[in-house]
Amino acid sequence: MNIALFGPPGAGKGTQAKELSKHYKIPHISTGDILRANVRDATELGLKAKEYMDKGELVPDDVLIGLIRNRLTEPDCEMGYLLDGYPRTIPQADALTDILAEINKPLDAVINIEVSDEELVKRLSGRRSCSCGESYHLMFNPPEKEGVCDACGSGLYQRDDDGEEVILQRLAVYNEKTKPLIDYYGNEGLLVNINGAGAVDEVFRDICNVMDQHK
Repeated sequence: MNIALFGPPGAGKGTQAKELSKHYKIPHISTGDILRANVRDATELGLKAKEYMDKGELVPDDVLIGLIRNRLTEPDCEMGYLLDGYPRTIPQADALTDILAEINKPLDAVINIEVSDEELVKRLSGRRSCSCGESYHLMFNPPEKEGVCDACGSGLYQRDDDGEEVILQRLAVYNEKTKPLIDYYGNEGLLVNINGAGAVDEVFRDICNVMDQHK
């Protein structure tokens, strides 16, 4: 099954994608992971991407779609894939459609996790991180001792992009650039909306109900 997972920042795409990948034994493919792997391995496209990343610029669509094409032709994608966070714009969606047709791996469904802006701000602003890599949430997954990491005892901090002002800006960018894809894939007959406001296991179950139809 070939699935793309959509949703605004804080909707839980990453959390769901990891569990879905394990459950269905198909690779979870995120653009961030692909970029880091290709830069680390110094591939031709990775080196091109690094030139832009080192200057703080966005990696051009042609480089990014080339990286995704290469990733989707790897052996572990033979039984399907789970795209997370791509495409983000209409031009990217057009390019992806062409690539998927070329390699004969078209999308079976685009699953859109819907969460209100109010709930997203609550989720994102409550996140706390530790330098050791552990993460917490003040409401959903608090540390045993306030402000202190359970794993290493270090102080927790709030990421700059988890402040409310930045969150609202991220949501504005999503609504402007990415939300039009909802109509794009709706017109293609691929879109399935999932209520993402419930518990993680409830959202997982609802997504599985959709994916089971495409086994």
